[in-house]
Amino acid sequence: MKHLLPLLSIITMLISSSCGKQEPADLVILNGKVLTIDDGNPLSEAIAIKGETIIAVGKNGKIKKLIENEKTKVIDAAGRLVIPGFNDAHVHFGPLDPDFIELRYTTDPSVITDKVKAQVEKSKPGEVIRGGHWEHEMFITREWPSKKLIDGVSPNNPVLLKRADGHSMLVNSYVLKKSGITRDTPDPFGGQIQKDPRTGEPTGILKETAQNLVRLGDVKSERSPEETAEKEWQGYLLAMKEARELGVTSIQNAGSENFEAYEKLQWEGELTCRIDIGKPLTGNPAILSKYKQLEEKYPDSGNWIRFGYLKAFIDGSMGSGTALMFEPYDDEPSTSGLAMWDYAEFEDMVLTADRMGFQIGVHAIGDKGNNWLLNAFEKARDVNGKRDSRHRDEHTQTLQESDIPRFAQLGVIPSMQPAHCISDKKFYEKRIGTERSKGAYAWRSLLDAGSILAFGTDYQVEPLNPIEGLYAAVTRKERRGEEGEGWFPKQKLTMEEAIKYYTWGSAYAQFMEDRKGIIKPDYLADLVIVDRDLLTIPENEIMGTKVDYTIVGGKVVYSSGK
Repeated sequence: MKHLLPLLSIITMLISSSCGKQEPADLVILNGKVLTIDDGNPLSEAIAIKGETIIAVGKNGKIKKLIENEKTKVIDAAGRLVIPGFNDAHVHFGPLDPDFIELRYTTDPSVITDKVKAQVEKSKPGEVIRGGHWEHEMFITREWPSKKLIDGVSPNNPVLLKRADGHSMLVNSYVLKKSGITRDTPDPFGGQIQKDPRTGEPTGILKETAQNLVRLGDVKSERSPEETAEKEWQGYLLAMKEARELGVTSIQNAGSENFEAYEKLQWEGELTCRIDIGKPLTGNPAILSKYKQLEEKYPDSGNWIRFGYLKAFIDGSMGSGTALMFEPYDDEPSTSGLAMWDYAEFEDMVLTADRMGFQIGVHAIGDKGNNWLLNAFEKARDVNGKRDSRHRDEHTQTLQESDIPRFAQLGVIPSMQPAHCISDKKFYEKRIGTERSKGAYAWRSLLDAGSILAFGTDYQVEPLNPIEGLYAAVTRKERRGEEGEGWFPKQKLTMEEAIKYYTWGSAYAQFMEDRKGIIKPDYLADLVIVDRDLLTIPENEIMGTKVDYTIVGGKVVYSSGK
């Protein structure tokens, strides 16, 4: 028996070794430049995936041992950059409308007339014509458009054209008449009916809550319920296609969406990005109790369809001149913006929802709007007790210097959209002057003060393409390029930082930093391979970067074929 002990020991070691051997990977990526966002292993070259999860990251030799012919799909990255999948922390996602009139980057207002005319000619009388993303600061005239642009080509159709920020809308006389909006209609709280200073007549521009005055009465869709449902389904498929082609593997919807629609997409095998869906902020306990039921059905322990945060607006936008500022606008001294709520009512809603354990995200653009938000979150902490709430400031667009440290002190997430910076900087100083503009998109100052940023796009206000956000974060320059160091260059980020806060930072904002946003064993296998090395290319080449592969949960959901 004594002589058998060494043999038994050897057999035991062999069995242990065999049991400890990893199973072959389902998918392997070799020969990559892998930016992991993992401080313990910042750069690597290969990844192995089993099911939805990363099982190994390391040198090619190590990862090749997990390849088994026919069982393992192999992608040769051929030196290309591999990064975590983009996680859009603030997006207005939903079905796309193929009939929507796209007006983004329009410089000649007559283009609006032509596009509306073309859509009217394809539509039946009374059918609603929708479009948007126009930006009057990009027009040659830099003037607000009016109903005169579209009345002549749309006498028998309601036309609703949203400004790029969604905070203003151009409508035609048909809509104004149907809605009963006249020169005598007063501005609603938190809104403005723009009126001609000479005649007093509505110009067709409705700002903020004035958009809610639109009433189309007996205007009905000519489509059957079945046709409407099929069009919506196709719209969801188009939205998914756009997201995966741009490398967006997770989205955090900034508002309500249809949970059941995404369940259907998942059931049909068409859900190719993970989604958080929130609800509007309220102080009504009965409604909040219903939200709790949804939160239990779509818990944060899930990885695909999850209940998100409660959303509110504290103010408007800088482009529409409705962001809430402490001091009047330089270019319109009669106003300092619009508050969407009485502060006391807003604070009460925050305290009630916080007490019930919800995460809250509030749209805040102006320096006063952001200050109000921080005050309310601080009051919630003081009254309800300190917890890891990770309440969010959606946009964090213009800050007083004294408010910057408060984000880290309160644990509030600056949920920011870098592309807004390069869209809005053309008019920012005209609106509020140079001194106040120094507090705009203060990424570096927030990081230096200890904040964790979460990046996104605010799609469809801006394009869904994360590359535009990366470019904006590292250059603060016009999309077409410009000389110099960029707009307030001290606030620029490095490319590594920009990618980190578009991946891990966004995951942190949704309490998923323990399993998403890093290329690391046991993390979800959401990855993107791009065709250019974002870490080394000149800044004028960043915008040309394309996605070659999008991988979600270990499955290739998009390949450019390169």
